[in-house]
Amino acid sequence: MAENIKTAVITGGHSFDVLGFHKLFRGLAGIDAYIQHIDDFASSKEPVRDSYDVALFYFFMQDGPTDEGQPWYAGKHKSALEHLGETQQGIVVMHHALLAYPRWPVWSEIVGIEKRSFNYYHSETVPVTVANVAHPITRGLGGWEMIDETYAMPDAGPGSEILLTTTHPKSMHTLAWTRTYKNARVFCFESGHDNRTYVNPSFQTVLTRGIRWATRKI
Repeated sequence: MAENIKTAVITGGHSFDVLGFHKLFRGLAGIDAYIQHIDDFASSKEPVRDSYDVALFYFFMQDGPTDEGQPWYAGKHKSALEHLGETQQGIVVMHHALLAYPRWPVWSEIVGIEKRSFNYYHSETVPVTVANVAHPITRGLGGWEMIDETYAMPDAGPGSEILLTTTHPKSMHTLAWTRTYKNARVFCFESGHDNRTYVNPSFQTVLTRGIRWATRKI
């Protein structure tokens, strides 16, 4: 049997549904998730960070990353994040991580949205349309509805392959897309606020396939 995908799931700067989030990742077939704060990821030595097949970001850090002026245990956030893309380690950016570091050009390039000002709306019923039925992440899926938090903000820009969209009036149009950043595949997924979304089978399928695609396993 193929080895499970070793996944660093990186949090920080935002509360979240802890029980539901852990249960989600425990239930994703073929995924070994190591949920950790950005301080833990950044303070790990480079070979340890590079040992993950994919880095999945679920953080909401707002000030630009820095290597200076932090406590010893926080590591060097800027250096750790600037190292992304130097290897073929996959990158997944999930939900509020799209909004992290709003004034840092590096993160804007990774997610493919230059200006990331936004409004947000809780507990919306979101209709999801599969925009690309041929992509490995979305192949064979039909549209669905789910309860989620939406972001009204600019859509994914040039260099992005759009996979999922919505017509919800309080949401950005693009919900899931892929990109490349240096040597890395990047999968961005706007969805994923809490357990009402986590339990949706189509959401779980897209997230699992997105992780696998980022690691070149599909």
